[in-house]
Amino acid sequence: MEFLLLVFRWIHFVAGIIWIGLLYFFNLVNVPYTKTVEAKDRPAHVPKLLPRALAWFRHAAWVTVLAGLVLIIWNYWRFGRVLSFSESPESADPAANTIFVGMLLGLIMLINVWGFIWPNQKKVIGATVKGEKPDPQWGKTALLFSRTNFVLSFPMLLFMGSATHYPMGWLYIIIFGIIAAIIGYLVVNTVQK
Repeated sequence: MEFLLLVFRWIHFVAGIIWIGLLYFFNLVNVPYTKTVEAKDRPAHVPKLLPRALAWFRHAAWVTVLAGLVLIIWNYWRFGRVLSFSESPESADPAANTIFVGMLLGLIMLINVWGFIWPNQKKVIGATVKGEKPDPQWGKTALLFSRTNFVLSFPMLLFMGSATHYPMGWLYIIIFGIIAAIIGYLVVNTVQK
């Protein structure tokens, strides 16, 4: 079983690196780059780059979450280590709380990928391939949810790494989560301006 857990952890890490790496690529590189390309030249870039990048992006998202769920079930929930709002040392499990919040943020991000980012980007790609002008709202909606995921990724990564190394009580989860989200917001808005 230890070998299987190692495999799932490795899959979780690799898929997560692909997912979050592409999220950062889209927000830190692709969006600023696209702003420098003249509107008449953009249709040449969309059908070549976006379908492949978004395929890796959305499939890495569900693989990351699925592998993560296997790990949280096996390492936490099967032992009864679940979310606890108690702050008493006997009943609180800071590691379970920390990983749960990270998992919750990852699930929200997965929903954003499959429910908002991909459907709108698919419309943009489809219209562009047909030689039609995409509705600007599609791109704006995809960008809004992509930026949301960028911001959420900062506390999500903090909590995923902290669960086993620096588990936190609720007060620190809230404080450090807000600080990490603010840092993510400042980074993405600074780069995209």
